[in-house]
Amino acid sequence: MLDEPEKNHPSDLPFNATRFAEPGVPVIRGVNWAGFSALYGKEVRRFFKVQLQTVWAPSITTLLFLVIFTVAMGRGDRSVMGVPFADFIAPGLICMGMLQNAFANSSFSMLVGKIQGTIIDYLTPPLSVGELLAALVGASMTRAALVGFAVWLAMFIWPGVDVGIAHWWAVLWFGAMGAAMLSLLGVLTSIWAEKFDHAAAVTNFVVAPLALLSGTFYSIDRLSPVFQAVSHVNPFFYAISGFRYGFLGVADSPIVAGALILLAINIGLTILCYFLLKSGWKIKS
Repeated sequence: MLDEPEKNHPSDLPFNATRFAEPGVPVIRGVNWAGFSALYGKEVRRFFKVQLQTVWAPSITTLLFLVIFTVAMGRGDRSVMGVPFADFIAPGLICMGMLQNAFANSSFSMLVGKIQGTIIDYLTPPLSVGELLAALVGASMTRAALVGFAVWLAMFIWPGVDVGIAHWWAVLWFGAMGAAMLSLLGVLTSIWAEKFDHAAAVTNFVVAPLALLSGTFYSIDRLSPVFQAVSHVNPFFYAISGFRYGFLGVADSPIVAGALILLAINIGLTILCYFLLKSGWKIKS
């Protein structure tokens, strides 16, 4: 029998020899922070390159809502929940702008990739499903925070409006939970949608009605019991009412219950988006 050559042990290889990992053994262990930050930075740069459209235009639109409603309804003697009408609607308008822009950003990301055929750029990098989802949601929340800050700054210097903050924790919690909820809903929409008309349908028939009927421009105490019950089913109501509580110290919703409801909704949406991305439904097929 011929003697078989002995297999080289890894330590016997030349110093400059390339060593490859065994098939199926991950090269990047733990969280791929470099890949996550690269995708997050890409998504932020994507909307920031057109910041006039993605940040400043929504801020001006939201400010126009304040001007129109205060001129039309905000007389000096008009108050809601014991505060001037302008002070009442200002926090709700800030939060509404944040929610709408968080959805707009995340619902566009993968959808444009599916339409243009560049979805492979999201699927081939060495990113786990959790890292991909976190980067998309994080970028959308960043856009929401920038819009919210721009609107708050404009209202801060606007005469006749007080947007001083009473409870920082409520502003941060409800702002973050609301932006995360709409970011996850946007990711879910971009997974399901096959063309821009589908995403526009969700915007026009789901996001916009829920935002406008969330108590941004009125207190639900003035509604009939039936419509009050309907408002308590609307998750936007808890986000905007809790966010308003952070500014005014008063709210027409249970604060602790609203915070827990938003947390539970975000956990549910995260699980749903994770498994849909992992299965590749309407993405890999």
